[in-house]
Amino acid sequence: MSKKYPFRFNTVTRPVGLRRLSSLQRTLLLFVVLPLLILTALGIRFGLGQASQFQEQRLKNDLELIGRAISIPVGAALGQDDRQAIELALGSVFVLGEVYGASVFDVNGTRIASAGITESDLSRTTIPERIVATGEKQEAYSRVAGRELFSHFLPLFDNAGQIKGLIQITRRASDFSRALDQLKIIAWLLWGLLGLSILGAVLLGHYGGIGRHVDKLLAHMQRVAQGDHSHRAALEGPSEVATLAAGLNQMLDSIERTQRELDEHRTAETQLLARLKDNEKMAAIGGMARGIAHELGAPLSVIDGRARRLQRSAELDEQQQRQLDGIRSQVARLTHTVRQLLDYCRPMAPQPRSLEPAQLIETVTEAMRPELEASGKQLQTEIPTGLPTLTGDAGRLELALLNLLRNALQAAHQSIQLSLKTEGEHLLILIRDDGPGLPPTITVEQLLEPFFTTKSPGEGTGLGLAIVQSVAEEHGGQLELSNAPQGGCLVRLSLALNPENSHAPT
Repeated sequence: MSKKYPFRFNTVTRPVGLRRLSSLQRTLLLFVVLPLLILTALGIRFGLGQASQFQEQRLKNDLELIGRAISIPVGAALGQDDRQAIELALGSVFVLGEVYGASVFDVNGTRIASAGITESDLSRTTIPERIVATGEKQEAYSRVAGRELFSHFLPLFDNAGQIKGLIQITRRASDFSRALDQLKIIAWLLWGLLGLSILGAVLLGHYGGIGRHVDKLLAHMQRVAQGDHSHRAALEGPSEVATLAAGLNQMLDSIERTQRELDEHRTAETQLLARLKDNEKMAAIGGMARGIAHELGAPLSVIDGRARRLQRSAELDEQQQRQLDGIRSQVARLTHTVRQLLDYCRPMAPQPRSLEPAQLIETVTEAMRPELEASGKQLQTEIPTGLPTLTGDAGRLELALLNLLRNALQAAHQSIQLSLKTEGEHLLILIRDDGPGLPPTITVEQLLEPFFTTKSPGEGTGLGLAIVQSVAEEHGGQLELSNAPQGGCLVRLSLALNPENSHAPT
């Protein structure tokens, strides 16, 4: 016995190494692994930044110590104008192996002596002026002989404490970054290994602790979904998973019991309900329509006729004429209600014949013209040429279209659009208004029920759409109601071009 369950599975069993990440694994990676990796990366980045600053400051301090160490002998030699002693003192800085060049300049920035690679002239810079003005050290990066250099400048004082010049100690700018390159490589490699370790530990821990048990439970559920309704899940794994498995088994047992009972009655009950609904509806409508037509038809005609004769009388004043107009308006409304009831339930055999869709629409729009002019609203039609002929009952089709256009006219703000096109073996009639659209709290099924209306009391019988649906079924088609994307209500009335050889589209 075939059964349907309200769940579907697309799970495909794969080797562990090829299985795609589950949502729980992605959640663990997103909210556990990723924050850990970001925090450790930020920690490494901050630590390397601090180490870089510390190393750079240490190297600068080294240059400053070297400069201060030779500034005294160089200053003394400069005061005695002893260039040989100056050059000897400058050459001594290379013994330490950390200096790239050393120079001595006077207070105007003119180089007096040099050793290694340094600036050749500082007279066009502000460094001499700043040192003379402040008496403090200065630092600068510059490019000399195609090399990026870092320079440390110290003032040179004579015995009287006056600044006689300045000394420049240089080293390559790359020395500041080279010292940390190896440390950075090691730090990021360790971070990568740590990330892989965390990732592997989380994924393996998830799979070993819960993932494999969840996969087994999904496999059990897949077997049930594929038709093995007697299969039951094994109660294994963590208590939460085992509880889910037990609940699944209980649900399957309950479904199995109720399904057997439902299958025995479903077909007969559905058919019986459909027949009862149709019989009750048609019996109620038919009896009421016959009673209304019998009891009200003739009196309404008499009332309308006498009111019309009274209106021709010249003795009536304007107020009496308005009252007669009101009487005739109410009589017309009651007559329209009787006519709709008879149109819906009269046992009249259809009279199909070959119809031109364009001619059918023209007839209906011409009948609607007085109502359109009175309302001040516009009807726009779009009828392509070359449409195939339609086999149907012209009177019934005109009645259905008139009901749809009147509904659209009552709902529209300014305009109504009517268009025709073919879809396979069906003619599709589209009617769209620019009104508020379908009520959100009412279903389409309710709108198609006889005597159900959203209009105010006295403005409608609730049979218009029911008549349209009946006409659509008579012509092998169907009626669809929806809200248009650009606003308003969209009505789709499909009619079989040849009802004998066609079925309503699904």
